[in-house]
Amino acid sequence: MPLYLEDLSAGQTFVSPGRTITEADVVSFAAWTGDNNQVHTDVEFAKRTRYGQRIVHGMLGASLCLGLIARTGVFEGSAVALLWIDGWRFTQPVFIGDTLTCTVEILSTRQTSSGRTGVVERLVTLANQRGEIVQQGRMDILVLTRAAAIA
Repeated sequence: MPLYLEDLSAGQTFVSPGRTITEADVVSFAAWTGDNNQVHTDVEFAKRTRYGQRIVHGMLGASLCLGLIARTGVFEGSAVALLWIDGWRFTQPVFIGDTLTCTVEILSTRQTSSGRTGVVERLVTLANQRGEIVQQGRMDILVLTRAAAIA
């Protein structure tokens, strides 16, 4: 069941289920974005980098956050639009085989002038199976009020 503007308040935290990054994820992402940088797609090249192996595309991780947030069900049916991404940081590499979870912390909420929607400011954190933060930043959204959802 989705949460609406009235259900959300600063300090609430939601944690997604985990998702393990596969070889197929990286190959598919490279194919549909055209980002075939060798650090993602060439095993032999990547062995010679400081990571010693291929790394997952940074934007694959950021995109995965949206899917992991959807799996919580919190905003499914109440979200209207992703408004902006701000201050996004790639703090650690993600590798094939890493299992990632996404935590969403509500920073603030405010109703828009229409009275039918509200802005939810969220800190989104992507962490690996060791609890290391690999990406983090703001992903603010527009959500429905309960009254607008019923109408």
